[in-house]
Amino acid sequence: MAVGHGALGVEQTQIKKLVKIAENQQRNMGLKEEFEEHAKKVMTLPEDTSNENKLILYGLYKQATVGNVNTSRPGMFNMRDRAKWDAWKAVEGKSQEEAMSDYVTKVKQLLEEAAATATAAAC
Repeated sequence: MAVGHGALGVEQTQIKKLVKIAENQQRNMGLKEEFEEHAKKVMTLPEDTSNENKLILYGLYKQATVGNVNTSRPGMFNMRDRAKWDAWKAVEGKSQEEAMSDYVTKVKQLLEEAAATATAAAC
């Protein structure tokens, strides 16, 4: 039985879609592994890393691992948790993949800055 050109075109379109889905999944797997690696590397940041940078990392980490804020804002007397919640809320709406990517980029930036500072101090 001969297959018409129309059916073949549909098959090729479906194959292209499946290949694209597989490529995206592979890229996301690589990103997830890189994210997890940098989540460990963040522990090596200097103690004098600014609170602002720590909060940025916290917000991106929560968005990447949990998604959008799912709790109510802490009360005004709980300043530490309120600042963390605000940092998470600031990145609300980012996809988890985008938050992972931004987190990795920020950790790399902070590690490079720390290395440059250490090198300058050693001279």
